[in-house]
Amino acid sequence: MAASKPVEAAVVAAAAPSSGSGVGGGGATAGPGTGGLPRWQLALAVGAPLLLGAGAMYLWSRQRRRREAGGRGDAGGLKRNSERKTPEGRASPAPGSGHPEGTGAHLEMNSLDRAQAAKNKGNKYFKAGKYEQAIQCYTEAISLCPIEKNADLSTFYQNRAAAFEQLQKWKEVAQDCTKAVELNPKYVKALFRRAKAHEKLDNKKECLEDVTAVCILEGFQNQQSMLLADKVLKLLGKEKAKEKYKNREPLMPSPQFIKSYFSSFTDDIISQPMLKGEKSDEDKDKEGEASEVKENSGYLRAKQYMEEENYDKIISECSKEIDAQGKYMAEALLLRATFYLLIGNANAAKPDLDQVISLKEANVKLRANALIKRGSMYMQQQQPLLSTQDFNMAADIDPQNADVYHHRGQLKILLDQVEEAVADFDECIRLRPESALAQAQKCFALYRQAYTGNNSSQIQAAMKGFEEVIKKFPRCAEGYALYAQALTDQQQFGKADDMYDKCIDLEPDNATTYVHKGLLQLQWKQDLDRGLELISKAIEIDNKCDFAYETMGTIEVQRGNMEKAIDMFNKAINLAKSEMEMAHLYSLCDAAHAQTEVAKKYGLKPPTL
Repeated sequence: MAASKPVEAAVVAAAAPSSGSGVGGGGATAGPGTGGLPRWQLALAVGAPLLLGAGAMYLWSRQRRRREAGGRGDAGGLKRNSERKTPEGRASPAPGSGHPEGTGAHLEMNSLDRAQAAKNKGNKYFKAGKYEQAIQCYTEAISLCPIEKNADLSTFYQNRAAAFEQLQKWKEVAQDCTKAVELNPKYVKALFRRAKAHEKLDNKKECLEDVTAVCILEGFQNQQSMLLADKVLKLLGKEKAKEKYKNREPLMPSPQFIKSYFSSFTDDIISQPMLKGEKSDEDKDKEGEASEVKENSGYLRAKQYMEEENYDKIISECSKEIDAQGKYMAEALLLRATFYLLIGNANAAKPDLDQVISLKEANVKLRANALIKRGSMYMQQQQPLLSTQDFNMAADIDPQNADVYHHRGQLKILLDQVEEAVADFDECIRLRPESALAQAQKCFALYRQAYTGNNSSQIQAAMKGFEEVIKKFPRCAEGYALYAQALTDQQQFGKADDMYDKCIDLEPDNATTYVHKGLLQLQWKQDLDRGLELISKAIEIDNKCDFAYETMGTIEVQRGNMEKAIDMFNKAINLAKSEMEMAHLYSLCDAAHAQTEVAKKYGLKPPTL
């Protein structure tokens, strides 16, 4: 898990003018100070100012912001944060219907009056829980109502759908809601009821389209509709990701990503440079070609390819060492497993990691490293108990291994166990005082804790801690990056921009930093052109940076460029490093598709950036 590097998830969301809504890596995650609306809302939100900001590491999960309840009338009578339990319509005929008062004359009721009377009778049965009788009355009202009375007729259909809903007759609910919507195309109540019926009928695509229309028509003010959209998007995303990930072509990440991954380990034998004597004196006679090694070892050749950044040949060379049961079999298993993880093939990685962990005669650091990587893999698969077990076992068998505490600290942050995370970072720092990475991440953990606790004095202490870290370790790009994220939360945009510039000076090939700097331009100066320029630069530097494509897609949604947004999301999907990441990206892509369809169907033209 390359969790040591700055986040690969942006905080981007639509927000009300007075507050922000954030998104993070896998559902309802966000950076400090960003509220936490479901991430799909990025691709759906319309009619509200855009707030963009750099997030923390995607390790932090946040609670979703609970919106204030409040009433708002609409064509369908739906109120915020409440679901209507009774059918619609007055308890008595409309004023002026029936016979005039005081005349004593009994005038024959017209068709609409009789329909209203039947509906009112149905409402009484509905409130009494007599749904079959209510359905009969609503059916009578429908048959009596003049066909030109669209508004009344749509209400009668919607009321009958409500009664069918109580009887869990979902097909009939969907049919009657469809009739209601045909008569009144922006009938929010009927659209939402039909969305729920489609959910019960497992018609996810139709459910998403209806609930998307509801969200847009209500301006994202109803929690129930937003939660349903979030739910169905997650289900669709998981379904699509499961199929796609199973059949995906393995893809080697960029060299920059691989180097960043290995830089998060200090006690990893397989990532250390080759020892003198392992390679011949005629080292690197021809540029770009592997030098000869003294032993006929697939593992040593794989190590040589690593030094030359010729990563595509590593798995095959490790396989040769393993098949021959060579001297470096344990090392080859671990190196092969590591590259399986890097190309997103966890199923192939796990047997190799299991074998290394079970080799009691193997170097303890190899076994501990395998436990760290398997634990990180379990966390990506959302199996926190198994992940915790592996990290604890690693600490038991190799208590002096700084990597164990560094990576377990990140796991604890993911589990919102910040105090335990800080203790692990402290132990890592005790074992390796020169670990700038652990010190920077400890500062960010303390900042996160202070920010969520709204403790201003602790926030200031954490900010001071960042200053001390970058002063002590001026070559640590991570320190500047995490400090920049905290500064952005504090709305110290100019200083945050300076920190990102220092990151770029130290790591000019780190595409992620350009994306964060681009997002900062949007939040700070609302400079869309500059923001997109920086994100495009990130793609130019690393055309395998899924974070850049995802962020670009999100912005294009907000600009109304749906085709380009969907193209960006699809590129990110093809680069996703785990099934969980892929599911999230499919959710964004499906949300963009749904908004496109809703806009066409209902003639909506949402405002853009």
